Amino acid sequence: MSVPTLPHPTALRIAPEPLSAAAFVPFGTVISSPLPDALTAIPPLSSLSPHSPAPVLANQSSALKYSPISPLQNAYVECPSRNPAEARMSLFACFPRELRKAPAAAAASQGIEDTNVFDVCILERHPFTSQTFIPLQRHTVQGGADEIEEEPLFLVLVAPTLRKATEVATGPLGEPVSLQDPPDLSKIKGFIGHGGQAVTYACGTWHAPMVVLGRRRIDFVVVQFVNGVDIEDCQEVAFPEGIMVDLGGGLA
Repeated sequence: MSVPTLPHPTALRIAPEPLSAAAFVPFGTVISSPLPDALTAIPPLSSLSPHSPAPVLANQSSALKYSPISPLQNAYVECPSRNPAEARMSLFACFPRELRKAPAAAAASQGIEDTNVFDVCILERHPFTSQTFIPLQRHTVQGGADEIEEEPLFLVLVAPTLRKATEVATGPLGEPVSLQDPPDLSKIKGFIGHGGQAVTYACGTWHAPMVVLGRRRIDFVVVQFVNGVDIEDCQEVAFPEGIMVDLGGGLA
């Protein structure tokens, strides 16, 4: 499937913020445990911090169940082909992306050194399904002298859809292509997630392919619906200049 190219009028430079449930509401859901890591025994339910949904005892009273925590959206009844969809679980083994050095956004006269950036050159969306990325978290990777002890980190770049809008993109042969429901780049946002967080992209949310930061691989279980029609399962758009994500100087 060819990817249309959508130029943007000015260079976009995004400074990501920590991933949080409240900030991510316009784009989907963030899933994380409401319980402290050090908690090893079930306390009285009345002593727990308020949470929606409220926990209930489960698993022969050896577990706290929070349900539901994130929507599973299946809107394929609205797709043009009317092909039925099925639930799909996949494993994505995502390896660290290469960063490049670029001048800091602040003026060089302020003595600020170059910063690490990642250039996002493609966005995708799933118009008829939510898509959830669940990291299989491991804080330490065993490897002798090469042992890695660092928290898994990943970049989430998202933009809402301009509903019922059309933009002119460029096809693979330079021909004009009408792009329906393009990303709203005026509202693009970047977030840094960690291994204790899962993220659900809502139906139609434009997002970058998964970008793993740091030195270690992250394996994600991915949950979504599919119907086997490429253009209905996943739509993509490319950017010739890329969208620059400024990650600062702390990532190797």
